[in-house]
Formats: sequence, C-alpha cells, structure tokens
Amino acid sequence: MGTVSVQTEFANPKLVIIGGGPGGYEAALVAASLGAEVTVIEEQGMGGSAVLTDVVPSKTLIASADTMNRFADAKDLGVHVGDGQDASEELNNLRVDLDTVNVRLLRLAATQSRDIKRGLERVGVRVVQGRGRLADQHTVVVSPSDDDAEYELHANVVLLAVGSHPREMDTAKPDGERIFNWKQIYQLTEIPEKLIVVGSGVTGAEFASAYNGLGSEVTLISSRDQVLPGSDTDAAQVLENVFERRGLRVLSRSRADSVENTGDGVRVTLSDGRKVRGSHCLLAVGSIPNTADMGLEEAGVAMDERGHIKVDSVSRTSVPGIYAAGDCTGVLPLASVAAMQGRIAVAHILGDTVHPLHTGEVASNIFTSPEIASVGISQSDVEADPTMFTGMTMKLSTNPRAKMMAVDDGFVKIFARRGSGTVMGGVVVGPRASELIFPIALAVTHRLGVDDLSDTFAVYPSLSGTIAEAARRLHVHR
Repeated sequence: MGTVSVQTEFANPKLVIIGGGPGGYEAALVAASLGAEVTVIEEQGMGGSAVLTDVVPSKTLIASADTMNRFADAKDLGVHVGDGQDASEELNNLRVDLDTVNVRLLRLAATQSRDIKRGLERVGVRVVQGRGRLADQHTVVVSPSDDDAEYELHANVVLLAVGSHPREMDTAKPDGERIFNWKQIYQLTEIPEKLIVVGSGVTGAEFASAYNGLGSEVTLISSRDQVLPGSDTDAAQVLENVFERRGLRVLSRSRADSVENTGDGVRVTLSDGRKVRGSHCLLAVGSIPNTADMGLEEAGVAMDERGHIKVDSVSRTSVPGIYAAGDCTGVLPLASVAAMQGRIAVAHILGDTVHPLHTGEVASNIFTSPEIASVGISQSDVEADPTMFTGMTMKLSTNPRAKMMAVDDGFVKIFARRGSGTVMGGVVVGPRASELIFPIALAVTHRLGVDDLSDTFAVYPSLSGTIAEAARRLHVHR
C-alpha cells in the first residue's frame, strides 16, 4: 500500500506553519500530539478560507437551498404548504430570508474558526495572527495583524499551507454591490432576482444550483459543451436535465468577455457579442495560489507556471526542510486533500509511518442538487481500455427507498477490473451522494472486490442498496 517509515533528524523539531486552513491546522494538531514545538501563522482566522469564506459558508447556504428544494418537491409526497384550501394548489408560501441565512452561515464559520483555534491552543500550539513569509530555508518573517513590528521565527521545518484566492477578470471586477466573487457573495441581503453565474466548474455549478433552489432566476454561462467539464458526462447530463426542469438556464459554449454594473443591474457581454442582463453577477472563474510575495523564489522553492508549489507524494518541496499542503500546491482543490497532505508532511517530518498521497483514492463531491460524488477511475478510463475495465450503472429510480422519497434523478456507477473484480472507481449522483460514495471509496482504497461489496448486508430499503446491487451485477464467476 506504499507505506514508508522514515527516521527524522530532529528529536523535538520546531515546526512553523504558514497558513491555518485545513492543511495547516490538521498538520499542527498531529505534530503537537507527536511532541513537536508548533507555531501556526494565520492572517484571516483559523480555518482559513475553507472555514471562513469557502467550504463552511457555501455548504451552509446549500443546506438552506436543499430545504427549499425538498419543500418544492413535497407535493409529490402528498405534503402541501400554502395559504389556500385547495390541496392541489402549488406551493406559494415559501420564502427565504437571505439576510438570516447569511448571518447564520457566517456565524457558523466564525464559531468553527474559534473552535479550531481553541483546539490548537489546548494541545500547546502557538497561534499567531498575522502574515508569514520565508526569509530563508529556516527563517520565517512574521508581520503581525496588530501592526506591531515584524519579527523572525526560526524553525527546523516549515510547512506552507497558504491557500488560494478567487481569480478575477480584467474586464469584470467584483465590486461587492452587484458583481461578486465567491468570497463576497455573502454580503447579499436579499435573494437576487436574476443572478448570472460566470463559470460552470464546481464553484459555479454549486452556487447556481443553490440560488436556483433559493428562488433566483439563474443563468449559468459555460464556456464548455457541458457543465462541470472534466466530470462524469452522464452525471453532468443529469444535472443539466434537473437545471432545465427547475428553470435554470445554461448558456453552453459561451464565454464572458466583460461584466458591467449598470446601476440597476448587470450586463454581461459574451465573446460573440451577445448581451445577457441580470440583477447580479457571480464570478466563478477559478483561483490563484497565494504564493506571491512569500519569498519562495528567493528560498529556491520550485513552482509551476501558475504559481503552484511543486510537491511530491509526501508533501516535500524542492527545498529540504520546506513542505507544502493544500490549494497552493495545485494537487486537488479539496479541503480533505489539504488536510491529508498536512498530516502526511508531519508524518514524514517526525519519522512516523507515512502513507504517500495517492490521488486516485481521493473521494470528491459536488454539492449541487442532486449531489455528484466520485472516486477512482472514470468512465473515460473504462472506455479507453474496455479489455481491462468494466462498469455497471443503475438508476436510482429503480431503488425502492428512492421511490418512497420521490427521487427520480440519479444513479450509481461502479467500475471494476475485469477478471479479478477489484473495485477501481465509482460515481454516485443523488441525495447525499457525499455519504454514499464512502463504501466505494473504502473498496477502492483497500482493493476490495465487487463481491466484498455485494456480500455485505445493505439495509432494506436504502439508497445504499443500489451500490450492493450494482456490485452484484459485476460478480465474477469462478
């Protein structure tokens, strides 16, 4: 399984971590538990962008949208909400107080940040509010947030976990009034009447789905043939079908050239000259690593052309004693991966057992409605080598629990190696796909076979029963 044991040259090393996001604070917790002297330098607040402006607030917003979607579909279950006496009346009494939603999600983010800080301090980690940058291989310059004088920290080892920030277009500058990036969107106090989302990757699709569920008239501008480029094509098609049914307009093969605040709305100009008008615009056009002005070049830390820090499978950079984790490495922009990279770095630094990062075992989820989760090899891998791999797809519409829940959209795919039946990957589209992908991820990580999945009892009725059934249909006769 690629387990490696190493001997550290430091008995009780001084570890300085720049960045308090998942890669930084997870590393700090593990390092402190193993006896290291740890300092974490964080400018925004513990948890970094993931907790304060990205994962925690966005998924909290999505939770509110999910509730709206469940109520909107409740009539199929015989549940009606409204002012009228007619049981067949459409739902007309649902309303979202966006100000309350945003206050709640920001409060949750702040609480989570405080909890992380307290947890670190409880195990002896020193938390410094400020900005850190490298002076050399073993020296970090700290610029405190309270404007006190700069000072230096000396370390045996440095871990860089500095994250990323939203990419901006020269012709579409966020103003926090009508044009937003994904950090600013929580400033809205009312549901935007007509929201234009530029960018159909994970962030764009998630926000488009959420605001559509909350009641906005949403237009999603996608430069590709499908939403979620690079994702499973069948999954993307299901999502697009749901979008169409719920009135969300997708402009595919359309590239935004500029976005203008017109005073009472926004005007998006596409590359072919078309104009799209709305009340507000959200820009979701990627991210940029926070590696500028960090002293990395001077310290000899290698980066790629986009500014991501180059690391190996145990989080080492090109400079001995300097490690990196998280979005700044460009490996996979997932909080779970950042945390794993941080833990792996600490294990390597302190001579603990090391399990190098294998990206093929990373389970990921897209929090649209329905959710889309995946792990391991993809449909394109199977199609590229059908003599090596096979797959099975089962629609959730055939699942008894899904029928009870009035769930029509979604499926389970399992990919396996021909001959041995080893589970190599899978895709789940449906409610709580983020939870349902776990048994498939477990099988991929531990090289379990389809029979291991199918021979495990699944609750009846349950959505997970479709995972067992798909595996059963991939049974290898011996």
